[in-house]
Amino acid sequence: MPADATVPADASSPVPPALDQLRKQPEPRPEECPGLLERLAQVPDPRDPRGVRHALAAVLALSTCAVLTGATSLLAVRRVDRRHPDLRARTPRHPS
Repeated sequence: MPADATVPADASSPVPPALDQLRKQPEPRPEECPGLLERLAQVPDPRDPRGVRHALAAVLALSTCAVLTGATSLLAVRRVDRRHPDLRARTPRHPS
């Protein structure tokens, strides 16, 4: 089979029925779709409060940006943090 040939989905695939259900839904209003930082702020923080410097939402947002740009390790996430201090400046600080 050529490398660019497409393989048809199995007839029992749940994907087409799921997409049909999504198409039937009304378009959400902007106020119904919180931003990424708002969603990340809802994640419970399991860390011990002593020594916490940055809000968990900020750590998760930076990590998300790093992974989206190709980071595959904590060291790579740290490199993104060092190369883009503007990202850190725009994320919320931990409430002291």
